[in-house]
Amino acid sequence: MKTLEVKTSSATYPVYIGDGIRQNIVDLITSTGRSYTKLFIVTDSAVDALYGDEMVQLLKQKWSVHKVVVPNGEQSKSFAQFEQIHTKAIQFQLDRSSCIIALGGGVIGDLAGFAAATYMRGIDFIQVPTTLLAHDSAVGGKTGINHPLGKNLIGAFHQPAAVIYDTSMLETLSPIELRSGFAEVIKHALISSEVFLSELMSIRSLTELSKDELAHMLYQGIQVKASIVEEDEKEQGVRAYLNLGHTLGHAIEAEYGYGAITHGDAIAIGMQFALYVSEKEQGLSLDREKLKVWMKELGFPVQVTQTISTKTFVDRMIGDKKARGGSVQFVLLKQVGDVTLQSFTKDELYHWLEEWKREEGCL
Repeated sequence: MKTLEVKTSSATYPVYIGDGIRQNIVDLITSTGRSYTKLFIVTDSAVDALYGDEMVQLLKQKWSVHKVVVPNGEQSKSFAQFEQIHTKAIQFQLDRSSCIIALGGGVIGDLAGFAAATYMRGIDFIQVPTTLLAHDSAVGGKTGINHPLGKNLIGAFHQPAAVIYDTSMLETLSPIELRSGFAEVIKHALISSEVFLSELMSIRSLTELSKDELAHMLYQGIQVKASIVEEDEKEQGVRAYLNLGHTLGHAIEAEYGYGAITHGDAIAIGMQFALYVSEKEQGLSLDREKLKVWMKELGFPVQVTQTISTKTFVDRMIGDKKARGGSVQFVLLKQVGDVTLQSFTKDELYHWLEEWKREEGCL
């Protein structure tokens, strides 16, 4: 088992990574030194079918446990499911010494974390990620739900009490889910290290990765995120670097319809655009074509659909929570590992998106 410690201005907590470590979850939770009266598992229908009953039985060895199951998918990051979780928490009589267990991927982590952040003005929660994608969202304390007009617009910063990452649970991921999570690993490499990126680009098949390779990738990716979060917990500065590819990516998710495209696939397209603009505005010398071909070989989409107008995407980006005064703050690269922020007006965004789409044959 590998262990990382995340230190932020508001909390310090452990991240445990290992094969089969959920079997030791009682000891791992106890080792945090926190004393809980009740545990409340939040999971989705797909994860529940695989691990729900087992997790209840493991945790019942020490605590009173209740479980709530929401539908699988991005659509569950909604006001309706948020309210349902609060209703069940009240009915189960959770108190301020209770803890919510987020058992699932990024959707569950965001949803359960936001419920924890707001129930009785804030109780503990523990992340038990079951997807590769969640290696990004499980660390850092961003929680929230979607609004029909934009992704993650309603939420709070609320750090977990611990992250317990059992890599054996990744064996049940579909190739699409595995690819979605790998997009965030690529992002972490782009903003941190040419060596890390080179390691990743030696991978020719995601489905053939060993447990050790997965654990190594997770550890490196979480290290990158943890170091940034420790410096800037609430995204006042360098934490914005973690949004590489996310501005257009979030617009794609919202416009295609939540659940119609995975988060990772949307971010993959967003990163292609961000790298194009980086080349034009910052002189990035990365071989974009080589990166694009490699990502296509892994199954990633690399361009937007022709059926949605440039104006529609730009309007979505202007409505993003990272927009300020009608301008959008974009994460760009000077070089791999050398990140900068640059603001663009609506007209500038329109120009660059049109140019990129024309180059990619999307017009």
